[in-house]
Amino acid sequence: MAKKSFEQYMLRLDEIVKNMENGEGTLDETLSLYEEGVKIAKICNKMLDDAQQKVTILSKNGAEVVETVFEGENEC
Repeated sequence: MAKKSFEQYMLRLDEIVKNMENGEGTLDETLSLYEEGVKIAKICNKMLDDAQQKVTILSKNGAEVVETVFEGENEC
C-alpha cells in the first residue's frame, strides 16, 4: 500500500464501508474489503498516535518560548 495522507486513507475507508454496506459483493470481495479496511484503520491509528506524540505545548517564559512535549491522557 503506497504512503498516502490521513485524509486519503479515510476517504478510502469510507468507500470500503459503503461498498460493504450495499451488500452486492461476493463473500470473497467483502472479506478482501474488510481486510483492506483493517489495514487502513491500523495505519490511521498509527498516524494519529504519531501526531499526538508531536503535539507540543508552547508556553511563554518571559521573553523565551519554552517547548514542552505534550503527554496526552490514555483514554483506553
